[in-house]
Amino acid sequence: MLDANLNSAKLNSLGLPKAPADTRVVVAMSGGVDSSVVAAMLKDEGYDVVGVTLQLYDHGAALAKKGACCAGRDIHDARRVAETMGFPHYVLDYENTFREAVIEEFADAYLAGATPVPCIRCNERVKFKDLLATARDLDADCMATGHYIQRKMGAGPELHRAADANRDQSYFLFSTTPDQLDYLRFPLGHLGSKAETRALAAKYGLPVADKPDSQDICFVPNGNYAAVIEKLRPGAADPGEIVDLAGNVLGQHNGVIHYTVGQRKGLGIGGLEEPLYVVKLDPATRRVVVGPKTALSTRIIPVREINWLGDAPFEATEHHIEVKVRSTRPPRAAIVRPLSPTTAEVELLDPEDGVSAGQACVFYEPNSTRVLGGGWVWRGK
Repeated sequence: MLDANLNSAKLNSLGLPKAPADTRVVVAMSGGVDSSVVAAMLKDEGYDVVGVTLQLYDHGAALAKKGACCAGRDIHDARRVAETMGFPHYVLDYENTFREAVIEEFADAYLAGATPVPCIRCNERVKFKDLLATARDLDADCMATGHYIQRKMGAGPELHRAADANRDQSYFLFSTTPDQLDYLRFPLGHLGSKAETRALAAKYGLPVADKPDSQDICFVPNGNYAAVIEKLRPGAADPGEIVDLAGNVLGQHNGVIHYTVGQRKGLGIGGLEEPLYVVKLDPATRRVVVGPKTALSTRIIPVREINWLGDAPFEATEHHIEVKVRSTRPPRAAIVRPLSPTTAEVELLDPEDGVSAGQACVFYEPNSTRVLGGGWVWRGK
């Protein structure tokens, strides 16, 4: 039921050569329905399940929020699921780690005019690093999460998109390393819809069966990025000028952090013959540069911090693959030309609008569900 391509009857459903009762699994539990179902399902199959929830920021602030993951309410819900299913559950204080590894970079990236994706950094630097190390310390045979992505066996463990394209989270997991992939399991990746997950939650009588999905970044209440950044970096919302591509002043703004590349609405500059879009943010001069939609078109994307999951060595040749620079858009054909083991120039065969520094560029194998890794968009070439 869990990982595809298990060819030996001697392997359990997690692909390990031992009985479920002799297989310890640490489940990363956010308190949501997905990870709760993973824990309940594995416990029902007879595995030695240990639930772990990370406290990522102050409970007092978290309890006042709705629609975000990892809050105090969610820790309580994860504990209730563990009590319902009868397995141990632990809460680990990762506030300092999360602040240093995720929140601080998030604020600095916005101040630099980039568009960060903190959920990727959280997976990379906290969940799949520190938490995974904790799972090993607990003598777990593997760690399971509620992410919608698949782990399949080829020459070794491979990362694949989820069966349900609407739930696929591969964009947020491209930086998973081969060593991590060897240890991780994703029991929900094969499911055809979220309705199947909720049906399983109801089957196991979980108290979170009808709990809404989280929408916001966990430490950003109501999607208000600017308020969080201004609190972390006082003075970040200093006003400045809105200018066109020729440098002509068209208006004033109340802080570069309120804008993103590709934005059209809310610019506060009327009376124009054609719609204008944010094409560049210049924090040094506190200028928001706007222009026509054609100015957003990008064909060449410089990428760094590349994590390569393909079979052939990354630097051996250029790669004709597909890439995503936004989680909500389908992959598009591209050529990746390696410059070093961790940097490359990506050429899109068809231009993309609104590519910004700080976004992820995720690699996919053409005509396949396989994820080949990816990297981070940056300004220089």
